[in-house]
Amino acid sequence: MTMTGILTILMYALAPFLWLIVTSVVLLLTVQLLAHLRGYRILGYRCLGANLAAIAVGLTGLWWIPLFTHSRLAYVASVFDWIALIGALFATAILAWLVLHPLSFLLRGKSASSA
Repeated sequence: MTMTGILTILMYALAPFLWLIVTSVVLLLTVQLLAHLRGYRILGYRCLGANLAAIAVGLTGLWWIPLFTHSRLAYVASVFDWIALIGALFATAILAWLVLHPLSFLLRGKSASSA
C-alpha cells in the first residue's frame, strides 16, 4: 500500500471525528496560552484534584471509546487490543491533565501553587 493510500484511509477514518479533534485542540491551546500568560509553570504548580480528575477522565474511556467505535469491551480479546485500549486511556488522561491542570491554576490563582 502506498503512503497516499494510507493517508486517504486515515482521513476517511478521522472525518467523523474532525470537529471533536479541532474543538479539543482549540480548547487545549486556549487554556495553555491563558495560563502561561498568567505565570503558569507546568512543574511549578501542584494540584491533586486536577491529577485525580485527569485519571478519572482517562478511566471513563472504558465506557466511551467502545461507544465511539460501535464496539464492546467484550471484543477486546488479544494482547494488541488491550495495548491499544490502554494506550487510548493513557492518552486521554494526559490530554485531560493538560487541560485541567492549567485550568485549575487559572481558577485557583497563584496562592494555591505552593500547596
